[in-house]
Amino acid sequence: MKTDKRQSVAIDENTPLLILAGPMFLELFLNTMLNNIDTLMLSHYDEYAVGAVGNANIILFMMNIFFNVIATATSVVVAQYLGAKQYESMNMIYTLAVTVNLVFGIILSGVFCLANPLIMNFLHVSEEMRPYSMIYIYIVGGGGFITAVFNVMLQILRCNGHTRIGMWVTFAINIINIGGNYLFLYGPWKSLGMGVAGVAISTVFARLFAVGVLLLFFYVTKTGRLSLRYLVPFPGRLLGKMIRIGLPSAGENLTYNLCQTTLLSFVNSMGNDSVNARAYCNSLIAFAMLFSSAAAMSAQIITGHLVGAGKSEEAYKRVFRTLRTSMPITIALAAINAVLCPYTLRLFTSNENVIALGQAIMIVDIFLEAGRCLNMIFISSLKAAGATIFPLIAGILCNWGLGLTTGYVAGVVLGLGVAGIFLGTATDECIRGLIVMYYWYRRKWMGKAVVEQRH
Repeated sequence: MKTDKRQSVAIDENTPLLILAGPMFLELFLNTMLNNIDTLMLSHYDEYAVGAVGNANIILFMMNIFFNVIATATSVVVAQYLGAKQYESMNMIYTLAVTVNLVFGIILSGVFCLANPLIMNFLHVSEEMRPYSMIYIYIVGGGGFITAVFNVMLQILRCNGHTRIGMWVTFAINIINIGGNYLFLYGPWKSLGMGVAGVAISTVFARLFAVGVLLLFFYVTKTGRLSLRYLVPFPGRLLGKMIRIGLPSAGENLTYNLCQTTLLSFVNSMGNDSVNARAYCNSLIAFAMLFSSAAAMSAQIITGHLVGAGKSEEAYKRVFRTLRTSMPITIALAAINAVLCPYTLRLFTSNENVIALGQAIMIVDIFLEAGRCLNMIFISSLKAAGATIFPLIAGILCNWGLGLTTGYVAGVVLGLGVAGIFLGTATDECIRGLIVMYYWYRRKWMGKAVVEQRH
């Protein structure tokens, strides 16, 4: 099976971190701006809509975790096969990943829409917020299969070194989404009274446009080809490999999100001010996560290429170099966030109680981001090396044994409120981060590569 002449970027142990991380940092920054603008525009439309969309996004993030079963596996398999220079298998891998995620996405979108009322009851969403949350999930969740395809295509292009396309596509999504929000909330279409539904429609349309651009870029750059003929005979063995990689990775993300969803139910019982404080702070916290997230994604791509090329020792050293760069920057960003939050929170609300709750959250977040940086760097690298089981085990034990219990005790029993809930998450992130770093340090991940080396 031949591929067309490829236009991918060479990735090895000497690839500068910023070559990959820089565009992804800007992509994440633009994506964060999109979420913040959504929150800001909704806060001036109806404050209940902010917390409602925050609740809905927790559920949509859980849907995204299921989509990432194949997307995560795609990033690992593609990076390792490219590192091993086994190009003859690439078109089949691309087609398999896109097809499976599209079909799975359609099924899962339907399931989440049907389960919408049950989800609202589980989260104890207030009567004021419930209609907004439900309509947002029906529209954005119903179009979830678009996100499923988007996730896979973005991973394919990133692993081929095309990290800038994600930045430009995210910029386009921002423009489309902001324009749509304005039209539905304040512009000519305001008279339709769609509000949150209009914001959801803008989001779905923007993602559909993004998928079209990624597919076009995939063909124009001759990264590969998509055709069902590459699936004859059906590569069941490869799909099995991808599921074995993706399921533990998705399980680790799912257990974290289920824990966060349970903690959110505690926050919802604390009143609407606590729900809104959490939503506003999460918008600001996203900025503190930017560099460590971009560094982790870069580490995953580089590690996958190095492991595929049989350069495990180079991969080992490269991950620690990435940590030395990302940790101080992450802590600095979180500290700046904490200092500025009395002013930045006022962009969203004038409610002094919400602002006071937010200030306490942002102080706790400094410790949370340090632990999260450790986790993202080492867990992403472990996945890229094919070691997906240990992060799942560590996640289950620490999320529920530390995050949930500490959050409940601090937030509910000791009365620290929503800041106590964040303290539970910080405890989980810090302890789990040290555990996965030690696992990487002991080189327990070596020998778990997916691709077979050719001699």
